[in-house]
Amino acid sequence: MPPTIRGKVAGNLPLELNSFVGRRNETAESRRLLASSRLVTLTGIGGVGKTRLALRVAADSRRDFEDGVWLVELGDLHDPDLVAGMVAATIAPRNTSSEPPLVMLADHLRDRRLLLVIDNCEHLVDAVASLAMDLLQRCPGLRILATSREALAVGGEAVLRVPSLAVPDPGEAPSPQELARYDAAALFLERAAVAVPGFALSEDNRVAVAQICHRLDGLPLAIELAAVRLRTLSTEQILDRLSDRYQLLTGGRRGAPSRQQTLRLSIDWSRELCTEAERVLWGRLTIFSGGFELDAAEGICAGDRPVDEVLDALASLVDKSILICERAGAVARYRMLETLREYGREELLAPDEIAVLRRRHLIWHRDLVSTTRFEWIGPRQVELMARLGREQTNLREALHFCMSEPDEADTGLQIAVALFPFWLSRGLLREGRYWLACALDLHGDEPTVDRVKALCANSLLAGYQGDIASATALAAAGHDLAEHLDDDRLRAAVLHASAYLAAFAGDLPGAVAGWVNALSAFQDQGNNLRQISTLLGLTLASGLLGDAAGAVGYQEEALAISERTGEFVYRAYAACALGLALWEADPPRAAGLLEQGLRLSRSADDMLAAAMCVETLAWIASAENRARRAALLLGAVETMWAAVGSPGVVARTLQVYHTECELQTRRALGDRAFEGAVREGARWSPEEAIAFALDELSEAEDERQSSGSLSPLTQRERQVAELVAQGLTNKAIAAQLLISQRTVQGHVEQILAKLGFASRIQVAAWMVEQGSNSRP
Repeated sequence: MPPTIRGKVAGNLPLELNSFVGRRNETAESRRLLASSRLVTLTGIGGVGKTRLALRVAADSRRDFEDGVWLVELGDLHDPDLVAGMVAATIAPRNTSSEPPLVMLADHLRDRRLLLVIDNCEHLVDAVASLAMDLLQRCPGLRILATSREALAVGGEAVLRVPSLAVPDPGEAPSPQELARYDAAALFLERAAVAVPGFALSEDNRVAVAQICHRLDGLPLAIELAAVRLRTLSTEQILDRLSDRYQLLTGGRRGAPSRQQTLRLSIDWSRELCTEAERVLWGRLTIFSGGFELDAAEGICAGDRPVDEVLDALASLVDKSILICERAGAVARYRMLETLREYGREELLAPDEIAVLRRRHLIWHRDLVSTTRFEWIGPRQVELMARLGREQTNLREALHFCMSEPDEADTGLQIAVALFPFWLSRGLLREGRYWLACALDLHGDEPTVDRVKALCANSLLAGYQGDIASATALAAAGHDLAEHLDDDRLRAAVLHASAYLAAFAGDLPGAVAGWVNALSAFQDQGNNLRQISTLLGLTLASGLLGDAAGAVGYQEEALAISERTGEFVYRAYAACALGLALWEADPPRAAGLLEQGLRLSRSADDMLAAAMCVETLAWIASAENRARRAALLLGAVETMWAAVGSPGVVARTLQVYHTECELQTRRALGDRAFEGAVREGARWSPEEAIAFALDELSEAEDERQSSGSLSPLTQRERQVAELVAQGLTNKAIAAQLLISQRTVQGHVEQILAKLGFASRIQVAAWMVEQGSNSRP
């Protein structure tokens, strides 16, 4: 039996020389897996902190293993035949048996209860897997905790991928106190204080620290190396020099393995583990921005290799932790840390290959949006819309490429025109206007069909933003080109856009006349998208002009097209349009329609339609003398309008209703109560605003939350906690809340810290308890 010292369990775990930061979730999950599985492997890219996590878990587990916790480091071992011998020499150094190491180990461990930590297995994975299977079959009291850049892939193995540390979103500007709650920032601060005694987070350096952590992907090794540089550089200088992160991040700890002395050496080690085919694919996959799916990888990166080889190489890169595989609903999506992407672009991709790949990337995404354009009104609408949402960063890259290549002006214009319905539906008004303007400028004055369509699209987006002057000029330019081309289809498109501008300007009779003429042309053309859009305009205008029967008739025509084609998005628009048209004449019916539209628009992730529904529900609440509810909704919808880049209700006819609602509500509540309610509603996220508008969150419950009497969590943290309680993963929560997965991870860490919990299960139980306590 191994000896014990002063009552402590035997073993050879090294003492921690510096603090262990964060990893609350991963530590708890590792211990849970170790309790139920005899072999647990921690996987992840080099520098992500697998070894440190394993050592912490092993140290925390000492008392569960009466015969010790033993660490075997394989980083400097290169001969697979020596693995069993090295383990034997570590666990039983005094055993002089002449038997083969495996036999001696099995005999030595047969009756012992022991945890074996095997570190850095990736380059000897077959030998370690074979050893682990043999020992676990013969030694019932043995458990193994391994670290590797890929799993051992043996029966009974539980695998936990170790993610990067949580970092704030690049668009966020957290306060010093908020920033310190993110694990990546906490690690940087801990190591910075060692490198430069007295270093602390402040208003002056918080932005640079947040950006450093984000640029380094939350990788602990990279963050520690960056913190060391504070001996000679400021945080701002470090951030400036991260464009060449491999040159900057050198000079690690002398005691660290050689492969971890610099960031580049750590990634070189991963490269050595890859086959030639895997290295080639790694390099080619760097063409993607923000992730990709299998069909895109096959279509763009196969090149001269058989397409079916891409999946095998892709799977191997996931196994080796070069790629991260995540679920986007029912779809698998892959992404690469920016650090690995930059390395792959520099080291694994020939300069002449980049141009070829960028053009393939452009063509593939052009074809994707072309498919979406032709199938937008159809049964695949929601699927295609979700795909475009996932591909936004790649689509931006494709458009950037078009803007830098004059020969691709036509392609850029085609992509921008095809994306118009997506931009409008998602409320991406600013972005749509930006790309359409860029594409039009690059395209020049050449009279083409796509140019007229782009002018009409940009005119509508400008109109929705309340920029009537620009919208009118764009529509006029489209009209002149349509006449020059003598094309009736284009004349109808211009007439459709001009009718919307008339409605925005308050000329409802003029808008109706224009839409009626355009509708006849679209029916002749069989253009379902334009027909539905025109019918919805007619629904709204007819109702506001007092023609309720006409409004209902137009809506029914729009729904007939929707049902016939199997599309989904415009069903929400139809309910919203009729609800808005009837809100004054028949408030109860209108409220039901608006709530229906709100649920549908939430399902379709259409924030523009959702904002209009919430706005109108505020008017109805005011008319029904529910002044506080109206004020809360007015505040909430301000945030929603801002989120979609619109100043609010842009049609002059509707602006009157908004103004009257504000005046009546202020009069009913008084200035102080009105302004307080508006501020309160403005703090809600769009998701919270929709939930309140649908009575999924009562006013009383909201008041208790805002006063802080229910919990120490912020509204966003409570929202995340509720989704955790529903069993959603971080990825699913990120998709539902429209935030990054790393931001969700940061929120979860803060929730656990605030509540003093160690697992998501405890959070779920706490949320159930809070719900029961809040019921009367």
